Amino acid sequence: MQTNSSKFSRRYDREFKENAVALIQSGRSITEVSRDLGVSDWSLRQWLKAIEGAQALNESKRLSSETPEQREIRRLRQENDYLRRQRDILKKPAASCRPRCSPAI
Repeated sequence: MQTNSSKFSRRYDREFKENAVALIQSGRSITEVSRDLGVSDWSLRQWLKAIEGAQALNESKRLSSETPEQREIRRLRQENDYLRRQRDILKKPAASCRPRCSPAI
């Protein structure tokens, strides 16, 4: 079994590509992400186009077929998820502090 280790034959899984694009979308430059991950600028630009295009297409299809009630339900679910995450984040320090912070009896 022979492996080709040429930089032109590398394959990246979907998760790697999505994470690389997320770094770019968070404000880092394509050049910086390219250097850090060892991926060409061209590849990153292609992944960015593909992911942004797919997101826009999926979003427009989904939104155009929703009724106003479905949009409201989706918005409320997103808000619930956001509030749950905030609550859970705030609970973690309080839960870890209880044993140490309780008064000695």
